Amino acid sequence: MSRQKPSAADGGTTTAGEVPLPRIIRAMAVIERVGNALPHPFWLFWLLAAILAVSSAIMAALGVSVVSPSDGETVVVRNLLSGDGLAMAVSTMIDNFASFPPMATIVAVIMGVAVAERSGFLAALMRVSVSRVPTGWVVFAVAFAGTMSHVASAAAYVILVPLGGLAFRAVGRSPILGVVVAYTAIASGYDASPIPTPNDAIFAGITTAAAQIIDAEAYVSPLSNWFFNIASSLVLATVITLITKFVLEKRPDLDPDPDADLEDLGALRLSTEERSGLRRALLALGVALAVLTAITVPAGSPLRGADGGLAESPLLAGIGAVVALLFGLVGIVYGQRVGTIRRPADVPALMVQGIRQMAPVLVLFFAIAQFLAYFAWTHIGDVIAVRAAEALETSGIPIVVLFLFILVLLTLINIIITSGSAMWSICAPVLVPMLMLVDVPAETTQALFRIADSGSTAITPMSPYFVMALGFLQRYRKSAGIGTLASYTLPLAVGMTLVWTLLFFAWWALGIPLGPGAPVR
Repeated sequence: MSRQKPSAADGGTTTAGEVPLPRIIRAMAVIERVGNALPHPFWLFWLLAAILAVSSAIMAALGVSVVSPSDGETVVVRNLLSGDGLAMAVSTMIDNFASFPPMATIVAVIMGVAVAERSGFLAALMRVSVSRVPTGWVVFAVAFAGTMSHVASAAAYVILVPLGGLAFRAVGRSPILGVVVAYTAIASGYDASPIPTPNDAIFAGITTAAAQIIDAEAYVSPLSNWFFNIASSLVLATVITLITKFVLEKRPDLDPDPDADLEDLGALRLSTEERSGLRRALLALGVALAVLTAITVPAGSPLRGADGGLAESPLLAGIGAVVALLFGLVGIVYGQRVGTIRRPADVPALMVQGIRQMAPVLVLFFAIAQFLAYFAWTHIGDVIAVRAAEALETSGIPIVVLFLFILVLLTLINIIITSGSAMWSICAPVLVPMLMLVDVPAETTQALFRIADSGSTAITPMSPYFVMALGFLQRYRKSAGIGTLASYTLPLAVGMTLVWTLLFFAWWALGIPLGPGAPVR
């Protein structure tokens, strides 16, 4: 066992031989104080709306306007503090909320995911995914499971982070490292899931609303980044594996405390009923996908678009409902086998639990919907987008440099505002139209955002899940502090962000579609 010695750097202790990170820890302390000074995201959006109102009054008084490149019409900034602005704000408040693009889709998806999660299917799937792998593949398995676990939303942290510790200990490796790998894979790979998640619906809805500032008919599908996400999850899992092997495993402080309360390894094993339920659920999923494919393949399928393609088809338009039904199906089949669903009435009860868990997000959506509606009505977004696009064209800045600037900017913002939907709601109305005017598709801008929204999440103490992961880490090392966890996650988070960025640029250079009907250029 490694000896430990006190350290003032993280407010706790550090292990002999561990490289102290006082500058990083001081910086994180500053970030934590700044972040704590921010209001709740609900009030943050109302504050932004107030700033928007004052800005619109000033810009309207100055007669600020631009010529729309889409139709050649002059667009003038409108005063939100005027009588017309007040009438709009009051009369459309309910409609803004009801028509908020992600609203219906996310509620539908969550109902299906809730059945799969609350029945125990997702937890069983995660457990089997990290337990039945050879010793040499355990890091990759835990990392890849972390990128897939986002279908369970916040529950991914609760389920997989402790399982990571168990999986590593089961093969004779450090459970501390298992916790770190699982947490970082979830946090810094959050938007790279190969399986469609509720976040895909949220981001697509916000991106659609932003794109409609330029093109009223614009639509961004929840699957618009799916191909990129699949590749990203595999690449990020590989990066985590390599950094863990060549960097983290070289640290001398990987042994748990001698008196650590080590969990029962049986928690990794599935019971007979759970194994049977998992097999039946996956069989049902395979049959459902086969039926869906058989219906979609024929050229005259009603699920295809008017031109016979899938890019603008009923299937993609209703992909949220399809995903919800598939999750609901596997949850019901699994739950009936293991006994978590005993009667039909149990299914809607599980859906209600899922919606109840989403209540804070729905409340936040109310404020976001008003802000976005006000932003669109004032035309400030049009002015910023057109002026910024003109400046970019005249400056001759390479698009790759612009992408890098946006990535750095969003990464820094993400350290303070860890809610992806909140950050994208603030940034999308400016970035998406601006880049659309220089021929960058909205789906591409969203892919850029995914990288920035994920990379720095594993190192910021502003994330509530950082504190949760620290709690799991302290099961094995009671003296661990914020600096301890950050020193483990930092190499992983930085490596993942750099490689993910390189993957994006390679994707852009090769012109590979980001998803069905979503060209990168």
